Amino acid sequence: MNGIQDWFAILFRAFRLHRSPLRPPGAVREAEFVKKCIKCNKCAQVCPYGSIQMAHIEWGDKFGTPIIFPQRMPCYLCMKCPPVCPTGALDNDLQDKTRVRMGVAVIDESKCLPYMGVICRACFERCPMYREAITLENEIYPKVHADKCVGCGVCEYVCPAEEKAITVKSAHDV
Repeated sequence: MNGIQDWFAILFRAFRLHRSPLRPPGAVREAEFVKKCIKCNKCAQVCPYGSIQMAHIEWGDKFGTPIIFPQRMPCYLCMKCPPVCPTGALDNDLQDKTRVRMGVAVIDESKCLPYMGVICRACFERCPMYREAITLENEIYPKVHADKCVGCGVCEYVCPAEEKAITVKSAHDV
């Protein structure tokens, strides 16, 4: 890598360390999660989509814990991971995907295609909480309803904008 690429890699790692990770469905509060998670990898193994990855060393004390990177692969809310967690880091009783609170989607209107005059309904049409978490104002402009958004990241994954216009903030950052 050249100097500029190295600098961006360092900056990206530093940003990640200051941002809470997106955890699988049913995750308890972050401080408790880090204490309870034994890094057994069972949640990642049972995930049929490969959505759950284990945190790399740059995540510090979160190393080896499950994280979801929605731009790579969002959570499709299959709800297979909570029941396999042996420690309660993921709520074993959570089965209703509408009760999941992984995070909340946030739209940056300066990057969102409809706000630039381009027709796009990708986040609205693909949201698993269809017509509840994301609605269209005037049938054009997407709006996120935080009380209905589960934070799965499907919207972020499908956003066709060159620089993602919709991102999911971890429930721990909201």
